[in-house]
Amino acid sequence: MLTAQTKSGTIFSLGKEYKKETLVFIRKNEEFFCPACGERVSLKLGTQRINHFAHRSGTVCRDFYEGETLYHMEGKLQLYQWLEKQGIPAVLEYYDSVIKQRPDIVFLYGGNKYALEYQCSPISEEIFFKRTAAYYQQNYIPLWIMGSKRLKAKRSNVISLSNFDYFFFRKTKDNHLILPSYCPDEKQFKILSSVYPYSIKNAIANITHHSIQKTGIEEILAPKINHYLSFAKWSMELEKFTMNWSLHPSPDLNRFLREIYHHNLNLYLLPPEIGLPVGHSLFIQTPSIIWQTYLYLDVLQDKTPKDLIDLREVERHYNKRLMKNEIINRNIPQLPSEKPFHSVKEYFFQLERLGILMKKSETVFQLQTKIFIPKSNREKEERRNEFCQKNKFILAKK
Repeated sequence: MLTAQTKSGTIFSLGKEYKKETLVFIRKNEEFFCPACGERVSLKLGTQRINHFAHRSGTVCRDFYEGETLYHMEGKLQLYQWLEKQGIPAVLEYYDSVIKQRPDIVFLYGGNKYALEYQCSPISEEIFFKRTAAYYQQNYIPLWIMGSKRLKAKRSNVISLSNFDYFFFRKTKDNHLILPSYCPDEKQFKILSSVYPYSIKNAIANITHHSIQKTGIEEILAPKINHYLSFAKWSMELEKFTMNWSLHPSPDLNRFLREIYHHNLNLYLLPPEIGLPVGHSLFIQTPSIIWQTYLYLDVLQDKTPKDLIDLREVERHYNKRLMKNEIINRNIPQLPSEKPFHSVKEYFFQLERLGILMKKSETVFQLQTKIFIPKSNREKEERRNEFCQKNKFILAKK
């Protein structure tokens, strides 16, 4: 850790820049204590690791703080100094005795109090949710920043995200969903935005890079977002995923396959209207091709043109699938008010733009044309090419 309490009760922070000889003198003449547990800590000055305070063996919170890596300590120190250089009031490792938590940095900006957590290693879902809820309770705005080394780019605009990684998503002032990360080695932020998951682990996304020397806090809280998504890229990645997925089926996939075969559907012959990218689909852990197929079976398959579709009916079917764990939602702690069913509404609005549905009221649509189900690979290719050509401007996210 980078702060400690002196014998007189004042907080001493290594976030300030001290010469080594000054720190050597202070170490000889001062005693330091952990503000959280009150135990004695030692000031470590060395060439292998960043200057820091360390708990002695057998103390209450030794395991928690001694797990800090150099990468983590460097990162939070750089972030603290970055805020300081902008004239933003900030406190490094402030201990809040009410909630008994110690965010990496507390700072004030725009009339709001922020608790910045720079997280480089996984913690349990329970701890993440508990800390975030406690910050809201004390009127902090939580700002979790991921260590960039966790971001695993597979290829151009394709990234692998664990369920834990999704916890870092937050909403900007402009209501965009972003995942902020920082790398102390590269001294740059990486902002993930416009995320469209096509499987549980993989998503198409945009990543922007921001040098810490040239970036202000506003560019992290409300960065400019590139919303473009190539539907051709989406279709290609979805097809590759479907092929690989079917070669190594899980129990959940087998259950899904049995149901669609029962309805005379084939995983390889699903129409292009099933498995569309929608903006809030990251709130649904189940791949879009599955939950949208279920919507087709439950709501669209037996409807004929001019039939009405009520979103309240759709939600009842969706909730039944949730109860049977055939669809699984994803809860994101920094976005507690967001509803996963919003993704379903977006899908229906997408079908409206494609001319399949017509909106009659806020909750009611009318079917205009049935979704054509291909009967062969040739039909599928012809239908997909025609669909992409006709709708490329509607489907491309901008």
